[in-house]
Amino acid sequence: MVDDRPPTHPGRHGPAPYDAVEVIRAKRDGHALSDGQIDWVVDAYTRGAVAEEQMSALLMAVFLRGMTPEETTRWTDAMIASGGRLDFTDVGRPTVDKHSTGGVGDKITLALAPLVAACGAAVPQLSGRGLGHTGGTLDKLESVPGWRATLTEAEIRHQLRDLGAVVCATTGDLAPSDRKLYALRDVTGTVESIPLIASSIMSKKIAEGTEALVLDVKVGSGAFMRKEEDARALATTMVELGSAAGVRTVAVLSAMDAPLGRTVGNALEVREAVEVLAGGGPSDVVELTLALAEEMVVAAGLAADPARLLANGQAMDVWRAMIRAQGGDPDGPLPQAAERRVVRVPADGVLAGLDAYQVGVASWRLGAGRTRRDDPVSPAAGIELHHQVGDRVRAGAPLLTLHADDPARFSRAEEALRGAVTVVPEAAAEDGRSAHARVLDRIASDD
Repeated sequence: MVDDRPPTHPGRHGPAPYDAVEVIRAKRDGHALSDGQIDWVVDAYTRGAVAEEQMSALLMAVFLRGMTPEETTRWTDAMIASGGRLDFTDVGRPTVDKHSTGGVGDKITLALAPLVAACGAAVPQLSGRGLGHTGGTLDKLESVPGWRATLTEAEIRHQLRDLGAVVCATTGDLAPSDRKLYALRDVTGTVESIPLIASSIMSKKIAEGTEALVLDVKVGSGAFMRKEEDARALATTMVELGSAAGVRTVAVLSAMDAPLGRTVGNALEVREAVEVLAGGGPSDVVELTLALAEEMVVAAGLAADPARLLANGQAMDVWRAMIRAQGGDPDGPLPQAAERRVVRVPADGVLAGLDAYQVGVASWRLGAGRTRRDDPVSPAAGIELHHQVGDRVRAGAPLLTLHADDPARFSRAEEALRGAVTVVPEAAAEDGRSAHARVLDRIASDD
């Protein structure tokens, strides 16, 4: 005879009020979890009182059954409650942050943080490292000689007061449940769940203590969300979570079918971001940087003009001070790869497509990315783009330059690029210039 009585698991104060199997069954059968069930299971898993296989089953049930908005909000709150919260209300500036869901060639944060700081805001940009085909902001900045990613909370606060911007690694105490849950989702096929993605992102951003948040939700082949309807659903969910937590939150949908800008890779992207701060750079990078800066300035309650502060060099001044404050040399030489190989245009016509995902994978194979979170990356590896979508091209002209420290990496990178390039006759071409960077839509809590 099977004993159906739920076992008890020890909690912080005696027997647990809930049972993991009951919680799994409830979600498996399509029921909404109660606030108490969510609070308990997130806390118990973080403490190790719920087994990995039990949380794996619950995550799969959530993946298949979904969550109500109320469940997602409570799940996010429980993840926040698993650690500490930062408070920057004493830095003397309104705080506003930006988060991107990740793309290929997405170096926007590098110019955006000092630009918005020059507008009068404090930008506590706690960032991460790259994994797979998308790059990480910290990996890019670590190509700057001497720059360090790890700061104490006191150093972060001091830099925000003095300069208005800091880009650094997240502190260990923010939403520690997310680290465990994300690692488990990664190996159980449960990453692509909008409630779980939204709660993962927003638990960290809310715990970070910012007063306002602008989300850059990418759409397309090089983005996590390839369909606009999925990206819109994720953006809406995150805006609702932020607003429920008292954080002024706006989401911008931007296209990511082709790489952003003309470089993919760590040092290569830093160089391009500095070009933007110097008043140049690719038009698509400038366009998106200014669009997000304008959203952040409004969200922070400021009236500055980001375009003017970018043009007059004030954003560059903040960049240089920010790099120095974290031990870096803004005038130091960036790493350069030992080997290069050119990929040429296959035919005359107009470049109608350059698949962002395939370019991202090629850059990863060249050494710019990692497979596991503790893998090293090459600061010099990556890809230069000599043309963007919409350009007229001639057969045999340089299209891409591959950068690597080890020439043995070129063959696998070129393999990843097969079928990535689409050239059409001029008569058949549509105007695709900068289409991959344009803002597709804006979502805010008052829409």
